[in-house]
Amino acid sequence: MEIIAVCHVHSDWSYDGHWSLKDLAATFEERGARVLLMTEHDRGFSASRFAEYRAACAEASSSEIQVVPGIEYSDAANRVHVLVWGTDFLGENLPTVEMLNAVRARNGVAVLAHPSRKNVWQDVGPSWTGNLLGIEVWNRKYDGVAQSETAQNLLAASDCIPFVGLDFHTEKQLFPLTMVLDLPRVTEQEILNCLRSRRCTPHAFGIPFEHKWVRASMPGLRIAEQARKKIASAVKRSRAAKPKPNAK
Repeated sequence: MEIIAVCHVHSDWSYDGHWSLKDLAATFEERGARVLLMTEHDRGFSASRFAEYRAACAEASSSEIQVVPGIEYSDAANRVHVLVWGTDFLGENLPTVEMLNAVRARNGVAVLAHPSRKNVWQDVGPSWTGNLLGIEVWNRKYDGVAQSETAQNLLAASDCIPFVGLDFHTEKQLFPLTMVLDLPRVTEQEILNCLRSRRCTPHAFGIPFEHKWVRASMPGLRIAEQARKKIASAVKRSRAAKPKPNAK
């Protein structure tokens, strides 16, 4: 059966997250999701904290939605970010190649996050892609309302599959980007097996990512994203220029 999964989600277990696991599960269940692929930042985690987090994900799960624990690993420069599921906790600030080798040794699943951020796409090579399942082609937080303009070339030069993710921290990242998984039943193990066997496809606006309607919408969405960024920048400058009230 095909089920809807929401990928790249942060809860208040991340240092910059604000929503509880239970609130996330309830919200996304209402939006039709059956799976939450969580990706907490590695900062502040340890093996024992990850064990606690795994238990909290199990508690937040129900017969209607499965909350899958995962970690977003970053290198020491906080530049390269990789989403990982299906392993124990590997450590903080690990070199990317070392971390990816550890994921593969543990039969985990790794997806390169937002390759356009800090021009990470320029550093991607075979030592990475050989251990990656996928690459985020559309990250709501960093790419906005249009897909990444750099990810497609990375996909073409590798055997990776496309992923879409919300990078959810606040309501601002709510957007119709989902992964559709083909699996016999909704359990964490079946979800991981589904990902490993590549039985997953990205969807935007409820239709497959490669559908002609999605492709046709990209030029207009990129124009909209450019306008959104300009407006956001203007608002930010306006707020910065506004005189601050005198301190009392």
